[in-house]
Amino acid sequence: MTARRPLLLAGLALPFAAAAQSPAIGTQGRPMRIGVTAGPHAQIMEKVREVAGRDGLVLRITEFSDYIQPNAALAAGDLDANSYQHQPFLDQQVRDRRLPLVAVARTVIFPMGVYSRRHRRLADIAQGGRVAIPNDPTNGGRALVLLASNGAFRLRDGADFRATVADITENPKRIRIVELEAAQLPRALDEVEAAAINSNFALQAGLNPVRDAVAIEGADNPYANLIAVRQADREAEWVRRLVAAYHTPEVKEFVNATFQGAVVPVF
Repeated sequence: MTARRPLLLAGLALPFAAAAQSPAIGTQGRPMRIGVTAGPHAQIMEKVREVAGRDGLVLRITEFSDYIQPNAALAAGDLDANSYQHQPFLDQQVRDRRLPLVAVARTVIFPMGVYSRRHRRLADIAQGGRVAIPNDPTNGGRALVLLASNGAFRLRDGADFRATVADITENPKRIRIVELEAAQLPRALDEVEAAAINSNFALQAGLNPVRDAVAIEGADNPYANLIAVRQADREAEWVRRLVAAYHTPEVKEFVNATFQGAVVPVF
């Protein structure tokens, strides 16, 4: 029995040795996996990857075409971080889906705009005209507030991003609200009088919020986008380094030069 004990201990030590040799997140052996939506968020993150690389932080970027999967992938451990959503949307996702996610930094604001192929003013929308908005709860409410603030109809007092069609109190033109997936809204412009479109999808479709929108949020709106990670990782060193790479003058200059006011840095 005594002679066999060192062999057993040596065998038990192997898993610990292997674990100790696992590469750290953000290295060549284990790149940091970050999810973004296609378009401006992906473009900005490519610049962040360039800046982070000089600090030895290696990023692997995955693009998504919707707002749900990046959070699902992050919660499941298929991503280490994501960068595409604002705080009200994250809060809703955490609450509704019980996701263990948390924001660690603000990034940019994409002012939502209302676009139309038929009109240059919201006031010109026809009686009974259809107006499309995003079908997710926070961006849908955000769109309703934008439309109401520009005279399309009235919402109940105190309505915010949680507003729904049921909160419309006065609608003299009997505007009909059509709820569609956010990414589909640019393609719906030929079929509706107007559509409220998140700027990341508008830019991807060749629409410039500053030039083309018939109504647009101010840059001081509360919908700043953010970097999210799992709660267990919020204090990790690689998170700090990712935020530091994003919050650089070089990335800010890239955003300003590339998007000309359609995307606004908030760092």
